[in-house]
Parts: sequence; structure tokens; C-alpha cells
Amino acid sequence: MISLWSFLIHTLLFAAWGATFAPTDVRAMPPPPPVQCARTGSGCTLSNSYGVWGDREDCRVPTVLYPTTDEELRLAVADAVKNNLKVKATTKFSHTIPKLACPSTKPAGNSVLISTENYNTQIVVDRSKMAVTADSGVGLRALIDAVEAEGLSLAAAPYWEGVSVGGLISTGAHGSSWWGKGGAVQDHVIGISLVVPASGSQGYAKILRLGEKDPSFDAARVSLGLLGVISKVTFSLEQGFKRSITYSFTNDVGIEDKYAEHAKDHEFADITWYPSRHEAVYRIDDRVPLNTSGDGVNDFLGFQSTSILVSKSTRAAEKALDNARNVDGKCAMASSFISYKKLIANGLKNNNLIFTGYPVVGRQGKMQTSGSCLYSPASRIDVSCAWDPRINGLFFYESTAIFPAQKFANFILDVKRLRDLKPENFCGADIYNGFLIRFIKASSAYLGQPEDSVVVDFNYYRADEASTPRLNQDVWEEVEQMAFFKYGAKPHWAKNRIVAFTDVGKKYPNFQKFIAAKKKLDPMSMFSSEWSDEILFGKGGERYDGCALEGQCVCSEDRHCSPGKGYFCQKGLVYQEARVCRYSTAQRLLAL
Repeated sequence: MISLWSFLIHTLLFAAWGATFAPTDVRAMPPPPPVQCARTGSGCTLSNSYGVWGDREDCRVPTVLYPTTDEELRLAVADAVKNNLKVKATTKFSHTIPKLACPSTKPAGNSVLISTENYNTQIVVDRSKMAVTADSGVGLRALIDAVEAEGLSLAAAPYWEGVSVGGLISTGAHGSSWWGKGGAVQDHVIGISLVVPASGSQGYAKILRLGEKDPSFDAARVSLGLLGVISKVTFSLEQGFKRSITYSFTNDVGIEDKYAEHAKDHEFADITWYPSRHEAVYRIDDRVPLNTSGDGVNDFLGFQSTSILVSKSTRAAEKALDNARNVDGKCAMASSFISYKKLIANGLKNNNLIFTGYPVVGRQGKMQTSGSCLYSPASRIDVSCAWDPRINGLFFYESTAIFPAQKFANFILDVKRLRDLKPENFCGADIYNGFLIRFIKASSAYLGQPEDSVVVDFNYYRADEASTPRLNQDVWEEVEQMAFFKYGAKPHWAKNRIVAFTDVGKKYPNFQKFIAAKKKLDPMSMFSSEWSDEILFGKGGERYDGCALEGQCVCSEDRHCSPGKGYFCQKGLVYQEARVCRYSTAQRLLAL
């Protein structure tokens, strides 16, 4: 069986390799718009980029508005205030996994969605002030290119560029750095314009222009869209620079002792950890002078346009392995993918062509972020982003936990203990990106990180149906609960399953200050919904049969798992306070 799967995966990799070096006229399709409206005028549906929310329920809205100017944006909010409507803002990209952008459904029809997709024309670079101001709907790539054209650089950005300026700062997006102002983008923001409710005499809505000394500034820098609609954002800039990147593949011995020094030694350091393979990849990433030779590009493999055939086949292979409970097949899959990433430096390219060797040196604007699958012409349909919901491609969860730096070592040690019980159980995450470890600095933003922190992301298989249990799902539930409950990690606001947000407010020392700002700027809670309340106040999901299968609850009874399919609620293997859905043949036989 292993040789069969190895053959299949190597075939897929060969196809992917061919796609990497395919002619530039390859047929492709860009991601679908997040808002789809019925031709009959019966309303619209908002999706995230994966096509499915955490609860798998559609987000339906009666009306969507597309302002193009400050005044149109203000009037849209004013009309909502005047008519007592619930409001949410969305963007061209919609990559937030939790349902933060969905307006309230209570009462039905009493809401409006404001899209900033067409509010994206102004980007003003002020060289004298070393700053750039952009409309909230401007895409990150357009912002970076405009800044770089002036010989300047934006120092921090997330790894994925499919975000808008407003969405970028709403949920605490980040790159990786403990240096300077750090890797969190909101800490490079020096001004925000916000459209908020106002009295009738003020036209029902007004634009607040917040600077660093404004008392609401630290609330607005990570606002989750709960204070108003972001109009413009001003970022501080630096003189243009280049970066030099080398990936160092080594074993994971002592990773719990090395991560902090690695972050201190290299400005844009990160670590990719593949637990099943006992392997760690240290990203040696530093700025170098502009006159350093090299015109490299970071075209991260996971964000490249991928053959639809490859995406569908990879998903079909992983699904078949999961249904067959074939752990060895998943390990063969992980091993092949990691070897391929090593061969092509995970998408780094020297001189904008192919990877020819380390270090890869290029301008900051080409090295800090990527997302080439976003720019496929609509007329071309053979390749796409691998997770495009229209193609039955990759479908996964993404958990992201943010640890105080000093607690992260013990988390790693606990994960190693769990891994060492049966290393092959971790192959499911290593098929994707293993554990991606990044670094962000302490922030004064109320919903930012109050101390220097370490962020760990891991992706893992999600079933087609909510009622379908997953191979080794107890492992990921134990890691998830270990992170958020045992070590008190904070969830990334734009990612995670609902259980990760349990009691989240208690983890932020300035949480009540944010709530006070929310009440001040939006006293009628028109920018809140049951979905955003669920996240902000960490109430935990509703309990029902099977609720633990998709992270909507932590199981406390077998019915929260899937006893009919052999999954029962049991304690964790290392973190024994965890309660996870684990497959048990013996218990299943007893239950029959």
C-alpha cells in the first residue's frame, strides 16, 4: 500500500513540478468573489475564501453596498444608523476563517453589508514623513508596490498578500520579527480613519481621524470590525532594503532551547517544524544593503497557482487515506511533499526565475509576502489557488496559537512527548506546513499581544461532511487544547475553530479598555453580531451531537463525538485534562 501511495504522490509532485515551469500562457482562474448575489434580487451570500464557515452555515444578507469614496462610505453607514440596521464590512478577499464579517441575522433582513472592494484607489506616499496612507480596500500587493516604487519599504506584512489594508489591521495580521517595531502590522500603523455612528444633527455618521495620541487609537488598531468601518490607514515606512534568505534543514533536537536565540539573531526569522520527521527548518532571514547582488522573489509554493488536476488529486488521495485509516500512506505523502519543498526552496527564486542556490537575495517588497495564485486571468481555467472551493481541492483547518515567549518551550516539550508516543500520527499536519513558528513583539494595541510572543500555525485535514470523524483527530484536539487551555495561548483573531476563543477576554489585560472604546464608538452595537460576540466574548459553541468533531465544542460526552463510527470522548494522552474524540475499536464493539 505504501508503494502505491508513494507512486501516486510522486506523480502529483511531477505534475506540480511541470506546473512550476509551465509556459506563462497556462490557463488559470482567479479566486471567486466572496459576495454572491441572486439575480432575482432575493439577497446575497457572503463566504470566506475557503467557501465554508466554521459552522458550515451560510451567511445571508439582504443588501450589499460598494462605496468608492470617503463620502459614499460615510453615507452608507449613515443610512444604516438612520434605519437601525446591523452593519458589517467585508473586502475583496475575505480570508477570515471565523464568521466576524457576517451581520446579525436577528431580526432577519435587518442588516447591510458594506464591501470595500471598489474603495481602493488612493495610495499616497509621503517621503518627508516616511509614511503611506491608503484606502481601506487597497490590496496589500498594490500598497507594497507603490511604496517600493518610491524607494521605500513597509517593514512588516503577513506571509499571504491576499488581504486589504483595512482587513490587514482588523485582526492582528503579522509577519515574523522581534526586531524594531516587530512583526505585527498594527504596530507600524500611525493613523486610522474610522467611520462611526453619529447623531442626526451630525448626519448619522462621521469620520474619525485617529492619531497615535488619540485615546481610541489602541482600540482601533486591532478592532475586529467592531468599532466602525475603516476608511484609511497610514503606515510608517523605512528606507528601501533587500533581504537575504537561507533555509537550514536540520533535526529538531533542542528546538525548545533554540527558538528564542534564532529570533534574536535574525531579523525576520521563522522555523518550520515537521514533528513526524523530527525535522526543523530554520529560516535565516536578514536585511542587507540595496546594492547587494540579487533580484530574488519569494513565491511560496502553497500560494502559487496550482494545476486543478493536482489539487483535486491531492485532496482525493488524502481523503482516501483518511477514510482507510492509512497512517503510513499519509506519512509517505508528507515525506514526498517535504522533499519537494526542500528541492525548490519552498518557492524562493533567484533573479525571478527558478531556485539555483542559497542565499536568495531580493528587495523587501518581493521577499516579504506572496500570493501569485491571486492574479490568474478570469478567462483561464486550468490552474487556481489550491483551496479554491469551486474545484474540490484542498480543504483544511488552520489553528494558530500565540504564546508568551517564555511559555513556548514547555509547549514544544509537551508536543514532543505526544509525538514520541507514535510519531506517524503527526504526518497529517506535515502534509501541509508542519508547525510554522513565527515571532511578534509586544504591542500596546488593546487586542494585540501584551508581551513578546511566539506564534505557531498548523493545518490539518477537514472532512467533507461535518459528521465525518477524521483520522487521528484526537491528536490535533489535544494539541489545540494544550495550547489554549494548559498554556493560555491566545488565538489569532482571523483563524481557528470556535473552541480556541473560550474565555479569550481573560487573556488580554486591556480587554475591558477595548470594550469601553466599543461602547463609546458604537453605543448601539450596530457593528456587532451573534457571530462576532461568540468570538469576542469567548462563549464557546453550542453543545449538540457531534459538536466536537469540528471544534464547535470540547466533548464532555460520547455523543459530542461520533460513537456510532467508533469515536468516543476520552482524556488526552499527555495533557490528561484534555477531552478529545478518539477512535476505539473495543469501545465501538461494546456500543454495538
